[in-house]
Amino acid sequence: MQAGATTIMETNEAGIDTAGRLRRVVGRLSRLLRPTEAGIAAGLTPARASMLLNVDRQGPMRVSELAAQEGLNPTMLSRMIGDLVAEGLLERSCDPDDRRAAWVQITTAGAALAERMRHQRTEAVTAALQGLDRRQARLIEQALPALEALVEQLQEARPS
Repeated sequence: MQAGATTIMETNEAGIDTAGRLRRVVGRLSRLLRPTEAGIAAGLTPARASMLLNVDRQGPMRVSELAAQEGLNPTMLSRMIGDLVAEGLLERSCDPDDRRAAWVQITTAGAALAERMRHQRTEAVTAALQGLDRRQARLIEQALPALEALVEQLQEARPS
């Protein structure tokens, strides 16, 4: 670090303000991007949409892993998986090596819906970025590597 440079950790009051503002803006962005026309038309709740997108992004995964990633209790998760299976968006199967464990994977219909939802979210962000002045849009673009590193830090600090 350069002499005289301060970090968020060294400026506690400013750091708390920065962390709080970042948490609030990320939360608001997330809530604003959650509903999509495709997801609403499919009758997906935000939690079901999150689960579908997670399985699409990660590929086949154990139900227990999905529960941990989504922060849902097993009973609620099982109900939601059942709904998505009934809608033809996910497939559930038993683990051939451990009959107590189950796997989920996305179906072709689920993958198509997930793609439409991601596309609509990207379009919404693109339109909003175009509404900003050039300087603001450039600052957001320049901040992306730092935000991606922040996500990595939060993932590493997360309890297993």
